[in-house]
Amino acid sequence: MFKNLIRVLSALFGAVLGYGMCGLVLYVIQRLRIQIPASVEENQFIIAIATAIILSILFFIIAPSLAKMGVRLARRLGHELQNVSAGTIAAGAAGLLFGLLIATLLAQFFRIIPNDYVYSAVVIVTYLVSCYLCVAVAAMKGKDIVQSIFSSAGKTSQKQREEYEGDEKAVPKVFDTSVIIDGRIAEIMSTGFLEGPVIIPDFVLVELRHIADSADSLKRTRGRRGLDILNRIREEHGVEIYNTDNDKVLKEIPEVDVKLLKLAEIIDGDVVTNDYNLNKVAGINGVRVLNINELANCLKPVVIPGEDMQVTLIKEGKTQAQAIGYLDDGTMIVVENGREQIGQTAEIRVTSVLQTSAGRMIFGRLKN
Repeated sequence: MFKNLIRVLSALFGAVLGYGMCGLVLYVIQRLRIQIPASVEENQFIIAIATAIILSILFFIIAPSLAKMGVRLARRLGHELQNVSAGTIAAGAAGLLFGLLIATLLAQFFRIIPNDYVYSAVVIVTYLVSCYLCVAVAAMKGKDIVQSIFSSAGKTSQKQREEYEGDEKAVPKVFDTSVIIDGRIAEIMSTGFLEGPVIIPDFVLVELRHIADSADSLKRTRGRRGLDILNRIREEHGVEIYNTDNDKVLKEIPEVDVKLLKLAEIIDGDVVTNDYNLNKVAGINGVRVLNINELANCLKPVVIPGEDMQVTLIKEGKTQAQAIGYLDDGTMIVVENGREQIGQTAEIRVTSVLQTSAGRMIFGRLKN
């Protein structure tokens, strides 16, 4: 149904274009005083109708190709706009309105043109040129214009200007699948500690959907929870979906993690994850990573050697003499010579603390 509508609209456009072009050509010929056969002059209307029919059929045939070109152009435009700030888009929209106003005023001066077709062509060109120039100027100089206006009016302080520039330089945050499924990122964003636009690559969405459709019930539950978390982030903070169809460099990379790091490098953004291995690979490639696990470890209570604490021992360690317990935040505690008290709450003294990107381990011994 939609394809047929596109064909009909294209055919109508071709008919109008053909009729107008024929009238314009005959008008120019008359103005230039070029001699034409009398039969042509007498049958101007028939020639115009024939031209309209021919172009109508032509546009009807090429309508699918024109539609595909339009879709590709729209995707390309969407891809380009992903790296454009909201301030630039707003300035461009204001420039477009100003360009339309100028073109409307200029069009009044062209009413002296006697021929309607020539007048229409001149007005169309005027609108296109005026709108393009105004949008280009507003997009490039809109920020400076706004700052100068507010500065001259005395309504913008130096602090406000610095905050405005800081918003323009906010670093994009690229989320991977693991941090979305984890869920803690939604709470962190609600506190306001994470700034900048949130970027979700399309291949991360595909991976998340595959997990949600997995035959394994545990994976399926985690995937659906990840989709719920993503919808919450989108509703509360906004999410930009990055389409990689037009990026040949990304399409040639098969591994999701490597593709994610390459995308962060292209858009000059940070990767947000809780994957320990991805954290290491990113360090090698020089990509900045915000690891949620590292943040959680930093927020855990500080434990120093020599401090006493109570812990419930629940299982054996790697050696027969060791016992393992956990704090409320999940921190593992390895107790030497604690095997005999497995299943009991023991009082221990901390001997050392091992802090890594993967987590924190506390070593201790039974307090005598």
